[in-house]
Amino acid sequence: MERIQDIKLFIRVVDLGSFSKAAVEIGIGQPAATKQINRMERQLGARLLHRTTHGVSPTEIGLLYYEKCKLICHHAEEAASVGTLLQTQAEGAIRINTSVAFGRRVMAPLVMEFMRMNPQLQIELSCDDRYVNLVEQGVDVAIRLGKLADSSLGAAYLGLNPWVLVASPDYLKAHGRPKTPKDLSRHQALIYSSVQGDERWHFAGSDGKSASVPVQGRLRSNNLSMLLAAARHGFGIAALPCYVAHPSLETKKVVSLLPEWSLPQQEVHAVFPSPRMVPAKVKLFISWLQGQFGPQWWQTMEGG
Repeated sequence: MERIQDIKLFIRVVDLGSFSKAAVEIGIGQPAATKQINRMERQLGARLLHRTTHGVSPTEIGLLYYEKCKLICHHAEEAASVGTLLQTQAEGAIRINTSVAFGRRVMAPLVMEFMRMNPQLQIELSCDDRYVNLVEQGVDVAIRLGKLADSSLGAAYLGLNPWVLVASPDYLKAHGRPKTPKDLSRHQALIYSSVQGDERWHFAGSDGKSASVPVQGRLRSNNLSMLLAAARHGFGIAALPCYVAHPSLETKKVVSLLPEWSLPQQEVHAVFPSPRMVPAKVKLFISWLQGQFGPQWWQTMEGG
């Protein structure tokens, strides 16, 4: 970078015919400008400028060097603009990561809609129930559910992911409908091991009360689709995200339980490698996502 600054100074000295004017324009003192040009001449082993009381002018070698310097500066500025261009244009590829169920049921239809709106963008959507290292995996943005740990990553809040308690009509006909959270201890629970791993479900009542209930059952899984299928087939009661349960609730394959009580909601965030220098394409995608998670957003998602 020091060599480029010397070259820029030399160009301005020739253009202006003055050390002092070039020094003022660049923001350094005249002695420093003279010292820099003298150093260049020593390194090149040739005099670049004629110095007179009326000003300075390039020597024959200096004029040739001046033309080369202008070409070097042009290429340097062109190279520096590449990074800026990529940061300001919404084109290229975006690598997105999220969990399996959320990716298939929520992000897949959203990504396809975003692609229709932005045909100049390419999207790679990867789904993994384990948190990936964004920098190591080259991920531009990850959609994460739940409370975020403190980190150096950038993050943008998107909305809330509510959960609902469901069972099939056949199961309720055979085992009865729970009327309070405490009743769940007598039922078969379909346990989501990734979140409800302690086999205890937590509820908040509409009257401000809370309840924490131990549950048990024959089936545990870290796959939400599996738990939904088991609930639809009458194997027990499941606590599921609304975006998973909603299509089956609409078709009455399952019904919601304990309407006066709610399960904890998860925060939904877009997470990206750094809060600084976020590419325009990533900003555009995140900004668009922030408008997709309004009240009851899950009702517009495809069932999958």
